[in-house]
Amino acid sequence: MLRSRSPLLSRLQPARISGIFFFRYISFSKKSLMAAPPILSLALPSETGRVLSIQSHTVQGYVGNKSAVFPLQLLGYDVDPINSVQFSNHTGKLLILHSNSLRTLKPEICQLEYLAGYPTFKGQVLNGQQLGDLIAGLEENNLLYYTHLLTGYIGSVSFLNAVLEVVHKLRSVNPKLTYVCDPVMGDDGKLYVPTELVAIYREKVVPVASMLTPNQFEAELLTGFRTYCRIVTEKDGREACNILHASGPSKVVITSINMEGNLLLIGSHQKEKGHSPDQFKIVMPKIPAYFTGTGDLMTALLLGWSNVMLLNSIKYPDNLDKAAELAVSSLQALLQRTLADYVKVGFAPQSSSLEIRLVQSQDDIRHPEVKYKAERYT
Repeated sequence: MLRSRSPLLSRLQPARISGIFFFRYISFSKKSLMAAPPILSLALPSETGRVLSIQSHTVQGYVGNKSAVFPLQLLGYDVDPINSVQFSNHTGKLLILHSNSLRTLKPEICQLEYLAGYPTFKGQVLNGQQLGDLIAGLEENNLLYYTHLLTGYIGSVSFLNAVLEVVHKLRSVNPKLTYVCDPVMGDDGKLYVPTELVAIYREKVVPVASMLTPNQFEAELLTGFRTYCRIVTEKDGREACNILHASGPSKVVITSINMEGNLLLIGSHQKEKGHSPDQFKIVMPKIPAYFTGTGDLMTALLLGWSNVMLLNSIKYPDNLDKAAELAVSSLQALLQRTLADYVKVGFAPQSSSLEIRLVQSQDDIRHPEVKYKAERYT
């Protein structure tokens, strides 16, 4: 009795050229193909969520998606990364320096400055068209359902505009999509993206974001504080949050404000439009070192803990202050471990940009000991 042939072998037909046998593939109609297996992250979704993360990527070290994806997975999320850039290693702290105002910055008068790090890097940059191709591929296979979109460093106007199209497309599939935006533009009063991106973030991105996580400099750029004054007091920080709420996002976390020798986090959650937001602060120690990827990690942790919290199996989806306590406590434990390990090998932490010890800190991500408490404003 002849055995039935496998579906694959039934499509392979022997042929011969110059005495050499080979198989050629014979295609069949779609009806003869076996059904594709279900996507389990869609059929059996995680209780926490499914995240599309569009950020930078490095082969060595932790920035962008390398800082964000692993922590979110540890917290129970399914995460699909798209790498806006792919570099061999981080580029150092790239700063665009200029003597004129941000509004008059011109490429020919820019100066580039790097914090000491690796002497070189290699890699590729994804453009807006290529991002569109990836999204089209997901769409054609019915894979565009996400509960969250997370974006970080974006280096060009065309790519940022393409991200806005992604937001619209994802919300056409899931109107309840949460968009968490880290508007990476600069730090310490200096810009490291093209100036044109500031207006696009302010006018187009902020209105569609659900949660915004700027640092002090970025919050000043987005609210106009940079033009007329600075965020120098807690009152300024709270007012900046109110301005951003009025533009769109219900959750705003200014992740770091330099004040009186400490770093201050100010968070604000407007649960209903037209109502006063719940606001709080967390005081953190200022560590005299520069770490790569900490902003990316902080935003990922805020997303992770602010959606569905698994602390003692109790869910707290609306407690942004609790999420911030957990995120800050995880991050500070990781930074202390990173410092200790550099000292252990005889390296002076203040002399260069430091790679964070992410894998070694996974217990602090899953089960952080809350050492930094939120103080609510009344």
